Amino acid sequence: MRIAISTLPLTTGHKDRGIGTYTRELVEALKSVKSKHSFSFFSKDSEIPKNADVVHYPFFDPFFLTLPVFRGKPTVVTVHDLIPIVFPEHFPRGIRGEVKWQVQRKNLTGVTHVITDSECSKRDIVRFVGLDDAKITVVPLAPPASMTPMRDPTKLAAIMERYHLPHHFAMYVGDVNWNKNIIGLLHAWQRVTARRNLPEGAKLILVGKAFKQEGLLEAEAIERTIQELRIGDSVHRVGYVPDEDLRGLYMLSHACVFPSLYEGFGLPILEAMSCGGIVVSSSAASLSEVAGPAVIVNPEDPKDIASGILKACQLPTQKREELVDEGIAWAKRFTWPRVARATIAVYEHMAERP
Repeated sequence: MRIAISTLPLTTGHKDRGIGTYTRELVEALKSVKSKHSFSFFSKDSEIPKNADVVHYPFFDPFFLTLPVFRGKPTVVTVHDLIPIVFPEHFPRGIRGEVKWQVQRKNLTGVTHVITDSECSKRDIVRFVGLDDAKITVVPLAPPASMTPMRDPTKLAAIMERYHLPHHFAMYVGDVNWNKNIIGLLHAWQRVTARRNLPEGAKLILVGKAFKQEGLLEAEAIERTIQELRIGDSVHRVGYVPDEDLRGLYMLSHACVFPSLYEGFGLPILEAMSCGGIVVSSSAASLSEVAGPAVIVNPEDPKDIASGILKACQLPTQKREELVDEGIAWAKRFTWPRVARATIAVYEHMAERP
């Protein structure tokens, strides 16, 4: 069987880095696993090989016209989540966005099969697109193979110095969209600092380029909240961090906090665990499928988030080591070869259709 896969996000600088990362990891995994099938890659619909048996678009954006209207071959599309559609009050789309969503929705109903990251996203696709759930397969994502514990004390010390980190810190990694619940996290951190149960100088580290992006409304709201809560001295916005340094930050952190109100998957949780981090996670939406041995908190209750952070930060050494080992073992269940094999199984199922 001949499968043609679009690499559009890799060649056009698509706005969503996560989509590009998924495409890149999937392409490399498909190349590395043993398969009787052949794979080719295209960046424009005009380049789709004529002899392809299946065409895969490994990306979908409800507000960008990423799918062709006319398809002459069995087609599979990966839809990571529909969060902006589930919560339109928090992701205003405007008239143009609504028109594009209706076009994308109609195009999606005509594809042969859909891959998505979680059972939660599958339910959302059924609800908001109207697809039969038999046309949707859940294939959980995986952290990059490079995400492993950094145990070199010299490298770890250099990272501490590079980012001006205190010995004791909690950390958030990700974007600043409403569903990430950064405002709730800041209210929780105020409670943590008010209790004075952590060593003096402990900080909350915010990692992600959006935290330092000028003119971004969400980033401005975060800054206002920090000032209103008077926690500026204990909150450090690091901004973008390369993956190699992120490995060290995950391991150095006393608590990797992910208090999302809603997610389509929750990949940073598995990244943190892979690197030896102790995770504090919401169980909302798909996170209940991903969180494993994390410390679970209610994302709508800052008091509960604060308690979860303190619990993680104050773990006895032995218990902490046990939880680190459990997290690493849990994250190893999610691998890119497994993603590739499950994706190939979808291709084969499509080829068998009459």
